[in-house]
Amino acid sequence: MPPKRSASVDEQAEQLRLELGITTIPVPVERIARALGAQLRYSPLENEISGMIFIRDGAPIIGVNSLHHVHRQRFTIAHEIGHLRLHRDQLAASVHVDKSFPVLRRDEQSATGTDQIEVAANRFAAALLVPQAIIDAEFKNKPSDIDDESPIEALSKKLRVSKQTLEYRIRNLEKSA
Repeated sequence: MPPKRSASVDEQAEQLRLELGITTIPVPVERIARALGAQLRYSPLENEISGMIFIRDGAPIIGVNSLHHVHRQRFTIAHEIGHLRLHRDQLAASVHVDKSFPVLRRDEQSATGTDQIEVAANRFAAALLVPQAIIDAEFKNKPSDIDDESPIEALSKKLRVSKQTLEYRIRNLEKSA
């Protein structure tokens, strides 16, 4: 069942984990993609392309750059799941002509934060991979040393995400608090 439109992107990511009974970390993004009917395809792509998603014969296909670090691949899959949950109507409207079709990509444009569709997919990916409850358990009401990155490094390893993803998620949670 698709999430309600009124729910925030963060709430939609949490809702998806709950629907699929995912309560452990690291979040199994490949399992989530398959549960949503998506096929995963790992292929070497140009470095600036992390991934893509498109619909072929009614089935979503997520392409992942096999040359990228596993943490980036996990983020890419989560990002494309975000497109699938948040923008499926736009994916389904794509016209496939002569094996050339428009795709939503995780690339330089999505990284700049200027395209609102890409911003939403990035936020969804971070929320999916880094549940707020984990952040609260690790950092809330605990003293921190701004010069000590070891808690961030340790949690990013546990979650199998980059430090940048974890820091992005923490900043977004602080903004919404």
